[in-house]
Amino acid sequence: MTPGRIIFLNGTSSSGKSSIARELLDVLDEGVFFHLAVDAFNAMRSKRELGAAELDAALRRTRMGFHRAIAAMSEVGKDVVVDHVLSEPWRLFDCLTVLRPEDVLFVGIHCLPDELARRELARGDRPPGLAAQQYELVHSHGDYDLECDTSTLSARECALRIKEFLPHRPRPTAFTRLSRRYLTDGESA
Repeated sequence: MTPGRIIFLNGTSSSGKSSIARELLDVLDEGVFFHLAVDAFNAMRSKRELGAAELDAALRRTRMGFHRAIAAMSEVGKDVVVDHVLSEPWRLFDCLTVLRPEDVLFVGIHCLPDELARRELARGDRPPGLAAQQYELVHSHGDYDLECDTSTLSARECALRIKEFLPHRPRPTAFTRLSRRYLTDGESA
């Protein structure tokens, strides 16, 4: 069985990842893609009040499960669009460990800080300043196959750019290069 392709969108909260993912499901006309979003996994847990340490542990296990769900879908031949925030180094390291690097198109989703703040305020469902907190962290690894800036491009334009790029993924992929850096060379993630 041929593994499924993984289009992995990484960016801060409110950067436009979910909007791009929805557009990708509309414009990708080869294969059947599934949108897997970390926010959707977080929303599935019970709403029981948890202490800080218990909540941190639950969220870490949720994200680890999310990474393995991505891997499982790809392993059975399903194409997926992943919507994630790699705001802690261990998240990238875990993804590099469980996903087949050659199957991943790693896309950096950027947005100017002022626009992120405006979007957060308009959404009203995120703590103010969350995107600003994540801004430097999510792209700190510094390596993508493709990057899109939602400050200048619409979600549809980003999706079309990704669609055009997908058949021309570089070899080695960014995930392959990052795997070599973090898993082979021994740098800690």
